[in-house]
Amino acid sequence: MPPLPPVTKALLLICTAIFCLQQFLPLDPWFALWPLSSGLFWPWQLGTYGFLHGDTLHLFFNMLGLWMFGSELERLWGTRRYIQLLIASVLAAAVVQLIFTLLTGSRAPTVGASGGLFGLLLSFGMLFPNRVIMPLFPPIPMKARTFVAVFGGLELLFGLTGGSGVAHFAHLGGMLGAWLMISFWRGKLPFGGPRRR
Repeated sequence: MPPLPPVTKALLLICTAIFCLQQFLPLDPWFALWPLSSGLFWPWQLGTYGFLHGDTLHLFFNMLGLWMFGSELERLWGTRRYIQLLIASVLAAAVVQLIFTLLTGSRAPTVGASGGLFGLLLSFGMLFPNRVIMPLFPPIPMKARTFVAVFGGLELLFGLTGGSGVAHFAHLGGMLGAWLMISFWRGKLPFGGPRRR
């Protein structure tokens, strides 16, 4: 197995360390993403929420996805573009979630790196559409593009039906942010301009 690239390795360590801190310090009131109407929202939460996690399983699956998809993408893109993609995904996820909570009147905070992870997932599906992967659930081998389509569809379905306590629209927002960033790099709509690498 190749060594972990630096940004992915740093994120794995930082998220795990912050999760340990969460067990002793009340970080959520300051660093979770709070709805605009809650009176607890601060601008830095647009980024800091992505480093917090709700429980051990939440952390485990996000870090597993970061390792599975992020490592290869960082090796392919290099540090700079990889960080740009992650920032775009996390910010877009936050904005979509804020709009969703504003429209629904929800006052629950959002935590987790899932927005960034879903951005990586979409990116992996766009760059390696025919790569066969084996998800933990369901344990059925499928092409990356199929995996992305299935999970994107499920997120939309669960988001519309609601009631699960999971920020499904934040996940979709992360995918949107990744798609916009890759489209920008490629000079495609909605950005136009010359085609890029």
